[in-house]
Amino acid sequence: MEEIRVGLLGLGTVGSGVVKIINAHQDRLIHQIGCPVKVTKILVKNLEKERDVQITPDMLTKDATEIIDNENIDIVIEVMGGLEEARAHILRALQNGKHVVTANKDLMAVYGSELLSVAKENQCDLFYEASVAGGIPILRTIVDGLSSDRITKMMGIVNGTTNFILTKMSNEGRAYEDVLKEAQELGFAEADPTSDVEGLDAARKMTILATLGFSTNVELKDVSVKGISSITEEDLAYSQGLGYTMKLIGLAKRDGEKLEVSVEPTLLPNTHPLAAVQNEFNAVYVYGAAVGETMFYGPGAGSLPTATSIVSDLVAVMRNMRLGVNGNSTVTPQYPKVLKNEDEITAKYFLRIHVKDEVGVFAQVTSLFSEYGASFEKIIQTPLEAKGTAEIVLVTHHTSLTSYKSILQRLEGLNVVQGVKASYRIEGEGK
Repeated sequence: MEEIRVGLLGLGTVGSGVVKIINAHQDRLIHQIGCPVKVTKILVKNLEKERDVQITPDMLTKDATEIIDNENIDIVIEVMGGLEEARAHILRALQNGKHVVTANKDLMAVYGSELLSVAKENQCDLFYEASVAGGIPILRTIVDGLSSDRITKMMGIVNGTTNFILTKMSNEGRAYEDVLKEAQELGFAEADPTSDVEGLDAARKMTILATLGFSTNVELKDVSVKGISSITEEDLAYSQGLGYTMKLIGLAKRDGEKLEVSVEPTLLPNTHPLAAVQNEFNAVYVYGAAVGETMFYGPGAGSLPTATSIVSDLVAVMRNMRLGVNGNSTVTPQYPKVLKNEDEITAKYFLRIHVKDEVGVFAQVTSLFSEYGASFEKIIQTPLEAKGTAEIVLVTHHTSLTSYKSILQRLEGLNVVQGVKASYRIEGEGK
């Protein structure tokens, strides 16, 4: 080949980073794949907008067909975001025999199975390393590096916005709304932060991780999701006092052939490696039957870190082109999907409740837990400023999710309980 010609769908933060890396690392790319790489056409919304990348006006277009129907373009890189329009463009590109690299986690979580099937039918590559953890090469590690192992558990911090917020709240004792405002001002959070703070972004990423790690077709609807917007300074102060750090954790766990996948605020022991991941950084902890415990840490977003993963996928496509093996990378899921029911999901829990400060209240609470076979590891009881009210903080031993939900429902019905103020899962400790 004289050169590899690339079409780019989108020229925002990540798209600009892709152009910069391809331009700056041309000698390295030539060394790795034996020919130059050239971005020839870029889809944008505004042709007149000033940009800080080296491009010429003739490279820009507002018409996607100039890229996806262009016989002179070999590879399409999609960094425009969104769902339906991006799906339509990628489907057409694959049907036209073009290889595709995308950073679109929403797209791959919802339509990944369909798109990968179309790619295989047309002997095309579809790579999406940047969709989960930005600059961390976690997907390639799972698919290639740990291909000989049986992964039993993946847990991680896969959303930088929520990690930034929880780090600030924990270290500085500040309220959620205050830190969210700062995150928005610094560009770590969107004007509408719902997708991040309610755990939806992380859920999409865990869908992709679980599908690849467990070789089964996990869907977004299979992920149990809870966000961080209700976390208070009191929750964090108590958890720190008990030796825990609060993180929004994505968890994918396999016991035998049964799976559970969730995203929720979780307490980790301060000694756990994920507890030390600060600010906007991401990390994924992987447990393998043979390799044991491994952790992958780095920037989960940003122009150049994410673009690095995209260009790495680009190199993989180009190597396959030179070897004539495109379209053979997609592996059909090996196992049928079997999800655990709530009776099979067990964990330790942190619980904070307000009760009447009177004789016999604690006995009623402990009796209720005993009915469901749930016991306590730690108990703190303190009076509150409000007359006649006390606060009880409990850490349970492992109990089933079914039993724990029943306990919460029954607590709300006790006349001595004034309110369940907080409830969080605890991970990172053995049974």
